[in-house]
Amino acid sequence: MHISRNAFTNLASSMIGFGVVIGLGFPFAVLAAGVPASVALTPGFLAFTVAAGCLVGGVNILLARLLVRPKLRLMAHQMHEVEEGLKHATYTGDWTNCDPDECALPVDSEDEFGEAAAAFNRLLRALAESHTVEERITDFTNAMSAELDVQAICRAAIDCFRRDLGATGVAIIGGLGGGLEVLASHGLTDPGALVETDLVRHAIRSLRTDSMSMPEHLVIDAAVARLKPQHVIVYPLVLESTAIGAVVLASSGEVPRSAQALGPLFIRTLSVALSNALSHESMRRIAAIDGLTGLLNRRVGLDRLEHDYVGSVHRGHPIGVIMVDIDHFKQVNDDHGHLAGDAVLREVASAAAAVLRGDDYLVRYGGEEFLAVLPGAGSAQIAEIAERVRAGATAQPVTVDGVEVFVTVSAGYATTEDQRVDDAMTLVARADEALLLAKRSGRNRSVSALALTA
Repeated sequence: MHISRNAFTNLASSMIGFGVVIGLGFPFAVLAAGVPASVALTPGFLAFTVAAGCLVGGVNILLARLLVRPKLRLMAHQMHEVEEGLKHATYTGDWTNCDPDECALPVDSEDEFGEAAAAFNRLLRALAESHTVEERITDFTNAMSAELDVQAICRAAIDCFRRDLGATGVAIIGGLGGGLEVLASHGLTDPGALVETDLVRHAIRSLRTDSMSMPEHLVIDAAVARLKPQHVIVYPLVLESTAIGAVVLASSGEVPRSAQALGPLFIRTLSVALSNALSHESMRRIAAIDGLTGLLNRRVGLDRLEHDYVGSVHRGHPIGVIMVDIDHFKQVNDDHGHLAGDAVLREVASAAAAVLRGDDYLVRYGGEEFLAVLPGAGSAQIAEIAERVRAGATAQPVTVDGVEVFVTVSAGYATTEDQRVDDAMTLVARADEALLLAKRSGRNRSVSALALTA
């Protein structure tokens, strides 16, 4: 009987109605049991049976209100609390009022009420897990978008993979110019060998996640021992249907399903972040390089010199610079053309860079001028290197369209070991003055800044 929007009102109406029907039908039912009609069909007996039916219905209504309504009210109250907690958390970010343990319903029966309470509790846990996943994705996205440095992005990604995905060993593979290398790794004994493994190559070629249990060659370098991973997952880093690398996750235990579900979400974000960082790195490198000679350009080279100068002074180490200039370079352009001049610049740059030490570097300083920076070079070392630069640049002619072009260079050098200077550019100025002295002295020679005061 549906007469109201209140379920208990409908229940009460139904029970009372059912009691009335039973009461009206009971006198006719007892006739079959041998009760005389003079007794069963009297108004008094009929009123008694109807009253008894209504009484039973009323008792049932009371029992329903005492046993059923409190549970429903508790469930409604908890749902309201969760609703308010979710509203509060949505606008404030404070999720402390949505603790599944505090909002859970007691499961104290094995009936539909117990099943409903258990389902409600599962819903709470699912909401909490959903929020946890959302937080982890947000944290990962923020970490990926906070940097444009490849190494910083890789370090942040590895931290998240270890914390949120339970990875014991991690390797991030990618690179510039189409070549792949291990950009960063943690916990793997030989991450570089992963680049050529079938597992990684297949994931990159197929653009699909690949996994295997108990890999033969991969070893996790734990703090106290080397362990064989139980499970390895390889995620290709894909951007616009093109693989730009891969992520290898190794675990010493079984990877939880929740972690496996988070993995693809993290990987998509990392793919975009790493692509942006690699593109930024590539552009930064291009912007730092002189297009003709392949050397550092003046702006970047002087910035690096300033940094190295400060570091050398701080550590108490010397630093030297050599200014190199091609003799009569304008004559080369006039006699053989600018293409020949470009070829001479490239060859001189290559020859000069070839005789420098491992930490030294060469800068395209001006039109036909180069600046060599030599961290740690004292008086004897810089004199030897300056002469090697001069000799190397003049050793071989430059051939252009079958014509051999011979050039010489002049060099001036200075080092903080014998020059009292306050900054890097003053040291460069001393070397430049020594270069002018070398040119005035006849060119094709190297001169120390000490000669300026001789």
